Amino acid sequence: MSKLKLIFILLILGGIIDVGRYFIYPNVSNLVETNPVPTAFMEYRQAEWAEQNRDMQITQKWVSMSQISPNVIKAVLIGEDDKFWNHDGFDVEGMEQALEKTLKKGKVAGGSTISQQLSKNLYLSPSKNPVRKIKEAIITWRIEKTLSKRRILEIYLNVAEWGDGIFGIEAAARHYYHKSAKSLSGLEAAHLAAVLPNPIKYDPTGNQKYVQNRSRIIYKILKRRGVVIPDFKEVMTPSKQETQEVSDDNESVTDLFNTTYSEVTSEESLSTEVGDQNHSQ
Repeated sequence: MSKLKLIFILLILGGIIDVGRYFIYPNVSNLVETNPVPTAFMEYRQAEWAEQNRDMQITQKWVSMSQISPNVIKAVLIGEDDKFWNHDGFDVEGMEQALEKTLKKGKVAGGSTISQQLSKNLYLSPSKNPVRKIKEAIITWRIEKTLSKRRILEIYLNVAEWGDGIFGIEAAARHYYHKSAKSLSGLEAAHLAAVLPNPIKYDPTGNQKYVQNRSRIIYKILKRRGVVIPDFKEVMTPSKQETQEVSDDNESVTDLFNTTYSEVTSEESLSTEVGDQNHSQ
């Protein structure tokens, strides 16, 4: 066997081992009771700041689901993963649509679910390397098998990036609106959810056209679904009616984004244009 062929075989075996280890590593069972801070994505940001000689600190405070406004929970689901309750970590239809947009526009479009974004944020990097995506898929599958949907959502809301150095909904609420996550209004929640595709580029309190249009649509859906009312009580498992609504509703979040596309410029599409930036998260 030639030396070149041996090196090639060793590289393949190394790649298989590197990817395969994610079937047992990391120990996602710890996430059931342990709050994962710092995350790999936080450490990635810290390394970036060090390279840029920036004196930055991570701002993050963990809160339970009971300390997060139902407005936020629903707004994030509408904006990031409207089929969250009904998939097993992968939105096949969403990925197909993202692929179509990628091929049509020549740039990567988002199709990641909250579970996928969480996997990347916790353990990986924002790289678009195909090998990284395979690792993300494996971890996502394991997380969905191990954690409840409620716990997945709780962790995501606490580790998602909402600005430069701002991680988690509590830190975001206090930074942008000077109040707790539990006190956020429907409109404030819609603005925060609107920036998740790229929280470094967009500011929820600014007047960027992308944020204004996206938050307006999210808020419209919040009101239509009866979320923005004083006596609303968050139900953490979907009812049969809600499940049917997600499946059959003619005015789903995707439809609304599509029908209002003409209201924004081609550079500021209302669809999630940077699926691998967040994590979101």
